[in-house]
Amino acid sequence: MRTTHFFLHGLESSSRGTKGRWFGDHFPDMIIPDFTGDLSSRLHLLETLCRNKTNLVLVGSSFGGLMATMFAIGHEELCSRLILLAPALNFTEFSLPENKIAIPTRLIIGKHDTVTPPEEVVPLANQTFLNLDVMICDDDHLLHTVFDKIDWQDMLQKDNR
Repeated sequence: MRTTHFFLHGLESSSRGTKGRWFGDHFPDMIIPDFTGDLSSRLHLLETLCRNKTNLVLVGSSFGGLMATMFAIGHEELCSRLILLAPALNFTEFSLPENKIAIPTRLIIGKHDTVTPPEEVVPLANQTFLNLDVMICDDDHLLHTVFDKIDWQDMLQKDNR
């Protein structure tokens, strides 16, 4: 079954941001859309883009991590893996799911993150995901120190289902 990879950028970023350009250069098959508007508008576009696709791997950065999480809560059967980079689970519109979702999820967050502080985000992630792997690194919200040192080839190709 074909895996479809998406990169979901942050609130004030775009497909041409640092991470979006990096993924585009290193993983040319990755879908890297531009999102604008409020959370509801962004989720609607993501649902449209994911129509007729399964085995999704969603990589979400900050607000994109919130989007990936909320999409997975509503469409668990479509997702095979989530990779959340400093996800904005502390955003006021996020609410915990009734039941934890079982999608294998990797959360990478900086211990110096003041936008999505790990002491707020990690407990929410633990209450959201059944199969969660958390990496707290010596970095800030943008993860510039660790981002390009991650073994993305391995992380994106893993099939934990």
